[in-house]
Amino acid sequence: MNPIIKNLESQYTTRELPEMNPGDTVKVFVRIIEGNKERVQAFEGTIIKEHGSGINKTITVRKVFQGVGVERVFLVYSPRIEKINVLRRGDVRRSKLYYLRERSGKATRIKEKIEKK
Repeated sequence: MNPIIKNLESQYTTRELPEMNPGDTVKVFVRIIEGNKERVQAFEGTIIKEHGSGINKTITVRKVFQGVGVERVFLVYSPRIEKINVLRRGDVRRSKLYYLRERSGKATRIKEKIEKK
């Protein structure tokens, strides 16, 4: 990678982020501007996809709200994102969990990863 681009990216990727992988349940806190007010809104769901690297890294988070699947793509290093909390670690065998789109109810459950001490 070009050292100029690497230097530029390092300025924006200084924020500490938790380790996230597909299958993890996360809570993403996003700043939302409504009129002249600004507030923080939480979006909780399962990471079904990671894309890109460095400053361009994105995660796709999926949740089911009132029986409708909602997916949202977050730019991880965006200034709009206040923080990301990992609530559960998922134990999955693939990197893209698109199969969750066809499933509903208990079929969407993901095993929890048991961490070694």
